[in-house]
Amino acid sequence: MTTSTPAPSPGAPTAAPFRFDTKIALIVREDLAVWQKLNVTAFLASGIAHARDDIMGKRYEDASGNDYLPLLREPVLCFGADAPALTRSHARALSRAVPTALYTAEMFATGNDEDNRAAVRAIPAEALDLVGLAVHGPRNVIDKIVRGLKLHG
Repeated sequence: MTTSTPAPSPGAPTAAPFRFDTKIALIVREDLAVWQKLNVTAFLASGIAHARDDIMGKRYEDASGNDYLPLLREPVLCFGADAPALTRSHARALSRAVPTALYTAEMFATGNDEDNRAAVRAIPAEALDLVGLAVHGPRNVIDKIVRGLKLHG
């Protein structure tokens, strides 16, 4: 079987894709409403944006000269998980001490960052009702954290 690669769009880079030494993974609980999944994903990505000083790319500019905010510099893999798998991934992340962002069910009932932090602080790690988790670290470490999970969708 022969496969063809589509021609790059005008202005697109033509070099071979760069493979990062690190990986970003977001894990969202599968039983959430769609709006909750999107909300959790957005908040987790914002947490990952602070994992390292160099995690953000550069600003974008279109051909008309409009300026746009930078995005994460590397691909983000999004996984779905049930509650036990999310808890297992959380324990793996903590044991490997990688930068981790989390979202708990209690945070849906709060309206601000201070209350979110208080909701998390009130519960021991092993009892957190996790609905989302994001991790960033060396590829092989992140692969171990998400082992057994399937990409979302």
